[in-house]
This record gives sequence, structure tokens and C-alpha cells, in this order.
Amino acid sequence: MKHASLVVILAMVALTGMAAAQTLGGSTIVAKVPFEFVVANKIVPAGEYRVQASSMDGRSLLIRNVGAKLGLFSSTSKTENNEIASNYALVFARYGNSYFLSEIKVEGSNIIYQLLPSKAEAELRAHNEPASAETLLAARE
Repeated sequence: MKHASLVVILAMVALTGMAAAQTLGGSTIVAKVPFEFVVANKIVPAGEYRVQASSMDGRSLLIRNVGAKLGLFSSTSKTENNEIASNYALVFARYGNSYFLSEIKVEGSNIIYQLLPSKAEAELRAHNEPASAETLLAARE
């Protein structure tokens, strides 16, 4: 009986490790964003952005534009999608000419990091403004 319990515990530890390997973890995702956008209630310029987890649980991301000397923290929630992402990607909600960073997808994982909507995006949603999704491919550094 002790042996069976040990096997179950080891299997759970291994599965947890595999799930953690499919998240941002210590990885940095890099993407060139050709437009200004809103993240963490701030309008940020176009440029090369680096995204990485800033907390062990992945509920906080550090989003940096080194060229613009800009760094922001943003809270996230992790959700699971039915499909495995085939690429690293930054997903933006687009309302007219305004873009809002809304999700980060991790290649090989069904985990999606959803960013909290900014005040401006929440107002647009409240007024039922039509939105579309703009996906930019990213790379792991």
C-alpha cells in the first residue's frame, strides 16, 4: 500500500512539472508590435516587446520595450483553451484604431494568459462597440 501511494505522489509531481514546463515560467516571449496599444491602463508605443512572468504563479507579467525604456507589470488570469497553441502569440482586442493587449498564448500549451481589461476597453465593451482580434506571432528568447 505504501508503494502504491508513493507511485501516485510521484506521478502527480511529474504531471505538475510537465504543466509548468508549458507555461511562461522563466521564458521570455519577444514580438514586434507595429502599432501603439494599451496595457495596464497605459498607452505604449509600437516597438519590440519582451513579455515574461514576474511571479511564480504567472499571475503577473512584466512587459518591456527596451528601445523605449518602458516596463510595465500587468495582472493576468490563466485559462485553458481546448486547442494547443501552435505558436507563441500576443493577441490584441481591436476597437477601430485602438488596440488593447488581451492575451498571451504559449506554443505547445493550451494555457492562455488573459490580461485584465483597461478602463478604456471596459468602457468600449459597455457601449457594445464592435471588436476584432489581432494576433501577432512571437518568438521565445
